[in-house]
Amino acid sequence: MDWQAPAIILEIRPHGEHDAIATLLTEAEGRRRGLVRGGQGRRQAALWQSGNLIAAIWRGRLAEQLGQFSAELIHPTAALVLDDPLRLAVLAAVCATVAGALPEQAPHPRVFATLWLLIERLAGQEAAAGLAELVRFEVALLAELGYGLDLASCALSGARDGLAFVSPRSGRAVSRAAAAPWRARLLPLPGFLSDPGAPVCMAEIGAGLRLTGHFLAREVFGVRHLPLPAARRALYDRVLRLAEPGPSQ
Repeated sequence: MDWQAPAIILEIRPHGEHDAIATLLTEAEGRRRGLVRGGQGRRQAALWQSGNLIAAIWRGRLAEQLGQFSAELIHPTAALVLDDPLRLAVLAAVCATVAGALPEQAPHPRVFATLWLLIERLAGQEAAAGLAELVRFEVALLAELGYGLDLASCALSGARDGLAFVSPRSGRAVSRAAAAPWRARLLPLPGFLSDPGAPVCMAEIGAGLRLTGHFLAREVFGVRHLPLPAARRALYDRVLRLAEPGPSQ
């Protein structure tokens, strides 16, 4: 059997001297792995990069087998962000997170669509806007996997205004007024998640990545006794460094 479809490359790992194992995400087939003959060679190096959109062909005798991939490049995302370390870090983080979070061979068309939209916009956006979109994507990914955060109203008072924190246990928002006795135990809620028009800065991005990272680590990766992907942790550390005030501030 075989199939062909547009696919986002999530991960590429060496296999032997010249080949590679690729992990792709498609709309209908979900997350799939396959062998790429010559995937480490010079002729295919630019194609088989995380974040690229490709026209993939999978061939194998049974759906459960590893099978083999061949492909043609549709959109060279990796090349477009190669000269920007922050955008490259965002691309690496989101691809690694999706590769580790989604079950194999389970269709998630909404994840595919929103991931591609994020990746497509990445090269043309301001860094802060791209990072804010990444945080929103991770909130949506948690919801898709059954761990949705409830950020619409305060868990204690029911208020819809003044939301400033999130319970690390329940994932529900808490207003600033109601949070006082437990403030030290709560996760900050960045303004851009509760108010789409709120300004975005690196400190707010850091709070957003901390928030989604907490629930991804506990509910998605932790249940399989795995840490958050190294690329995702590295992006968080990079954002925290960027959020630190400079010598002149």
